[in-house]
Amino acid sequence: MIGLFRESMWDLAPPTLAADFQSYIERAIQEELGKVEEYYFGREGQGFWVTQEGEMPDRVLGMVGVERHADDAGELRRMAVEKAHRRKGIGRELLATAEAFCRDCGYRRVVLSTSELQVAAMRLYESSGYRRVREDAAAPASHKSVGAGLTRYHYEKPLA
Repeated sequence: MIGLFRESMWDLAPPTLAADFQSYIERAIQEELGKVEEYYFGREGQGFWVTQEGEMPDRVLGMVGVERHADDAGELRRMAVEKAHRRKGIGRELLATAEAFCRDCGYRRVVLSTSELQVAAMRLYESSGYRRVREDAAAPASHKSVGAGLTRYHYEKPLA
């Protein structure tokens, strides 16, 4: 899981932002991905799922998390699919799993944010019914954002 996260982040990282990405990756692992049990399963209305390869159960092909955003909303987190397995439906399946979980939790909507570098992710979300509700130019660095002057796009989808 951490390997998939590292790989997916380095696939996005422009060479000029290597130091910023390195700091972000390590911070996200320390504050979140390195303690998934505590971070995601230690609170009600949150979860984390992985897709693994059948012959290699330790190999994570895809992952997604849901974090409580508000009483009526779950936040989609850490959506990633291994590069060699993209465009095979894994991302859509993970997204559907996360949305079903949110419905079961009584959330009325799902929110997420992504950076300007994640064009394929934005296409997936938009084709799945998410609409862009705002953008943050130069979002600050955190375990959820690289910072580094990148624009973050915020999406939302109402749940039926």
